[in-house]
Amino acid sequence: MLNVKSRIHHAAMRIFADTGGNTIAVSELAKEAGLSRGTIYNNIEDPGGLFYAVCVMMSEELTESVRASFEGVDDPAHRVANIIRLCVRRVHEEPHWGRFLARYAMAEPKLGEFWGGIPAEELRRGLAEGRFLFNREQVASITASAGGATFGVMTLVLNGHRTWRQAGSDTAELILRSIGIDREEARQIASCDLEPLPRMAVFDAA
Repeated sequence: MLNVKSRIHHAAMRIFADTGGNTIAVSELAKEAGLSRGTIYNNIEDPGGLFYAVCVMMSEELTESVRASFEGVDDPAHRVANIIRLCVRRVHEEPHWGRFLARYAMAEPKLGEFWGGIPAEELRRGLAEGRFLFNREQVASITASAGGATFGVMTLVLNGHRTWRQAGSDTAELILRSIGIDREEARQIASCDLEPLPRMAVFDAA
């Protein structure tokens, strides 16, 4: 169960995802969250800072859930592919989450910096282990390409043009091939069975 502040942040995320912009009327937020205006003011010091707070929440939750998904998966190629595919799968399972990222991820640094974290770590590890083949100074460009491609195909899934399986696997395969994985192995890795992203209890809306 969400605590009150997280409940407010999730309600704000849904509104931002649906309407665009980066400000919300407190009355609209209270209605979406099922709370009184007084409760909103008692739990949010600066309603004008909600957009950034939602970006922080989503970035931290994504990072924690991706790390949790690595349990039992050591190969950096599988990890890189899973990061992409799990993000795209979650768009299908939680359209508001995906719509928020599709709207804002390319422009909001707090959301985009995820790709400079875990994915970059796995690229450097795979390069050091001889699993990948690229120049070390290309890590930032590769993560930017992977992030842009992943956020881009989210829109395809949201609009019903591709399934999450198709979009996630295609994107993961292309990224793996770009970092030196053989075509057939890249396709196999990008299409293997995939469990959904674990949900962190602190963020769980159930």
